[in-house]
Amino acid sequence: MTLHWELQRKGLCALGAALAALIVAGVTSPARSDEVSAQDALAQDTLAQDTQDTLAPGIDVAARAPATFFRINDVLAKLDAMRGRGPKAVRLAALTPSNIATDAAPEPRPAPAKGDEPFGLFTFRAPEGLLWQKWRGLEAKLTRDAETMRRCEADAANCPSNAAQFLRLVGAVKSKSGRARLDEANRAVNMVVRYVSDYAQHGEADRWSSPLETFATAKGDCEDYAIAKYVALHEAGFPREDLRLVLVRDRAVRQDHAVLAARIEGQWLVLDNRRSELIEESGATNLAPLFAIDHAGVHLFAAPYAQRQLAGPAEAAPAASGEGTAWGNVDIAAGAAWPGALPLLM
Repeated sequence: MTLHWELQRKGLCALGAALAALIVAGVTSPARSDEVSAQDALAQDTLAQDTQDTLAPGIDVAARAPATFFRINDVLAKLDAMRGRGPKAVRLAALTPSNIATDAAPEPRPAPAKGDEPFGLFTFRAPEGLLWQKWRGLEAKLTRDAETMRRCEADAANCPSNAAQFLRLVGAVKSKSGRARLDEANRAVNMVVRYVSDYAQHGEADRWSSPLETFATAKGDCEDYAIAKYVALHEAGFPREDLRLVLVRDRAVRQDHAVLAARIEGQWLVLDNRRSELIEESGATNLAPLFAIDHAGVHLFAAPYAQRQLAGPAEAAPAASGEGTAWGNVDIAAGAAWPGALPLLM
């Protein structure tokens, strides 16, 4: 009984060794190495003979497929090739998955060019259209206002009250310097003028008034505030090359709007009738600039979204009561309509 179990145990061990050799032969390279040593060959023959004698005396085990021997270096080289490493590796183009962490420095991106206009942008002359007509009509009014103010300076006793009031405001602005001059113009005009839409005041969709017209009624809408600040600063000696009437889209409240941009010490500041304080252009993320107007005429911003990523629902001061969101359907380009239409400023 003991001899029987001993033979059975030896048979199982030999069978296990044979199966292990066959499994290795199936998962490794089928090519037999030419560098197999004599000891390896002897070991193979001995294993086959033991299996023959112990398990199946009548079966020729050696006649079956021989076991394949391999070297660990061969296996590692094959794995390296599969993983894209080593001299025989096959490398495939692929994008790095977004969920893979890496300590590699990102490739530097060239910084976009920064323009000299408000919001760090560039401008080019706008095609002839309604805005040019409005600006030229306003320039004629500003010329008449200037003549009235020159007469007031020569004969204060016969100066109209609205012109006298505006000249006092100009004097207060002129007494300041630097940023305080801009702050004085912004606060003073915001205090004198009460917001009223053009529909309510004039029965028109959009009318641009001169400062003396605005001060005669003490009423106006957003572009009337901006125009009065533009003229007040210019009369006080501020360089007109550093002043821009800017027509924008206020994304926070989805309304068209007008502000004055003034440059001091290389920095543009925004003067808004809805704010008593000056706004740095970097903080006006809710304003998408569309047109810039100055003594040289009407200009389009070349790429309003090139420099800034405009905020989503940004917090901003509420729009003045009654401020609308109407858009006109005016063709401002010769032979082509302006995409998105022309803003009617309320």
